[in-house]
Amino acid sequence: MIARRIEGPIRKDAAGFPVVALLGPRQSGKTTLVKRLFPGMEYRNLEVPATREYAQRDPVAFLASGPNGMIVDEFQRVPELLSYIQNEVDARDEPGRYILTGSQNFLMMERISQSLAGRVGLFTLLPLSIGELDDTGIELPSLDETLFRGFFPRLFGAPIDSRRFYDSYVQTYLERDVRTVRDIGDLSRFQRFIRICAGRVGQIVNLSSISDDLGVSHNTVGAWLSVLEASYVIRLIRPYHRNFGKQTVKSPRLYFTDTGLVCSLLEIDSPAALETHYLRGAVFENLVATELAKAQLNAGRRDVTCFWRDRRGHEVDFLIDRGSTRFALEAKAGQTITSDWFRGLVYYGDLDEGCPPDHRFVVHGGTERQSRSAGSAVPWQEISGLARRFVG
Repeated sequence: MIARRIEGPIRKDAAGFPVVALLGPRQSGKTTLVKRLFPGMEYRNLEVPATREYAQRDPVAFLASGPNGMIVDEFQRVPELLSYIQNEVDARDEPGRYILTGSQNFLMMERISQSLAGRVGLFTLLPLSIGELDDTGIELPSLDETLFRGFFPRLFGAPIDSRRFYDSYVQTYLERDVRTVRDIGDLSRFQRFIRICAGRVGQIVNLSSISDDLGVSHNTVGAWLSVLEASYVIRLIRPYHRNFGKQTVKSPRLYFTDTGLVCSLLEIDSPAALETHYLRGAVFENLVATELAKAQLNAGRRDVTCFWRDRRGHEVDFLIDRGSTRFALEAKAGQTITSDWFRGLVYYGDLDEGCPPDHRFVVHGGTERQSRSAGSAVPWQEISGLARRFVG
């Protein structure tokens, strides 16, 4: 059993809030985690048709069937249940009474905020982090093998072919989740859309380009991106809001929840194929993006990762803003550390006095650590520990 770093914050909130909600992509380990943390509570899965029908038909009786508390899995399948949970906790305000899990964020945050404001501790669980694997003593293979396999827990608990896992994952997502989030008539075109997005991993979102490639309107592309983001398939990282007197880009950058999923969508069939793939650097950048997010979310914090780029092409891959100070990171898949890698960090540091050299890092695909006047080079195996420094 792999321990999750988010366990402590969840336990803390369950001791204070009557409701705890744990959101995240399918297969990220939500159900396993809450069952382990709250073993004495009744468990109800709203994916089961009979259970879902019971909750819809008689929500009061459904909630009463768990007098000592209840875990409600995939609660987004019956969103009206939130109003009844509100009534229950208002009548009997006991900490940790209801534990909710969900794999869709589409309107769920708004509904939770409306129904359970001040009554709920909210968390997001992504797939395993490098740090969690290290905590458990699981040794990582080579960089390309790590990127190719990805970090979904099931891949570390059973001898499963990662290619078959991701093929099944995408198909299940299309058949189960997309239909419940939005009425998408042409699923084959939507699947092509997902693959087009994979081909743009790490890039600034260009709705016109995707629209032209797919043959649909800008509005449709925007709506479909919202579907992918709402169901935790992709993550859109927004640009940093300060422009330092320079024109900066306004569109977000596109990343996926997991590097193994990206490789599958790109039809990369082996670590060896990834090693020579033209998007290997972007897949590595995706790894850094997800590790930054996991460190913040696992600590019970919001993911505030952003990027900075001006109209002249100067850029920093990732920025973490902590009020009076910033942490800046570049992701480089290569193994030979060069001065060019620090150029963007130096340029940005000259603009922002809140980002001194000891707050600038290049995470790279090699094994060497270096400290330079421009910043520090950190090997990819240490990204999880580095990212925890930025949580604050």
